[in-house]
Amino acid sequence: MSYVQRRRFLWVLFLVALGLLAVAASATTLARLKFEDLVAESTAVARLRCLGATSRWQQGEIWTETRFEVLQREKGTLPAIVTVRLLGGNVGHLHSRVEEVPAFHPGEEVYLFLWTNEGEPYQVLGWSQGTFRIARDAQSGVERVTQDSAAASIFDPQTRAFRRGGIRNLPVVLFREKLHRALRREAE
Repeated sequence: MSYVQRRRFLWVLFLVALGLLAVAASATTLARLKFEDLVAESTAVARLRCLGATSRWQQGEIWTETRFEVLQREKGTLPAIVTVRLLGGNVGHLHSRVEEVPAFHPGEEVYLFLWTNEGEPYQVLGWSQGTFRIARDAQSGVERVTQDSAAASIFDPQTRAFRRGGIRNLPVVLFREKLHRALRREAE
């Protein structure tokens, strides 16, 4: 096989693999989690500040590890700096994005519902559903949280339909009250 034929074959193989990956990725369906389910199923919940992210290839996929400073722990035991590993990212000129997998920016503050198996990096429970971004109103100074999945259509197993829902522009004070009520119910 000549160099040109081999190169063409590799391109075709690459495109076929990319097509299969796209089919597999489009088959992923998230089921909507209730807030209480996020609380119950998470290993840890905390307010975090993004320090930065690094993406790399691992076993044929791009993964991003984002480092966070723990500002306020609400559930679980966490080190002062937490690394969260999620599918997708940028390596060189290649970009991999999976719908509903959150990406974070240095300096950004979030509440994350995290889970892990012992000895493995943390992941965000329910991807966009376990991500609550914090924004401060410039005039009033009031901090509010919005769940990443609030704008997404996510499958609701109870109604067997896709629907939008989630927390939008809730003051942090009220968000923490809701979280603490759910934590108390979980402890009962």
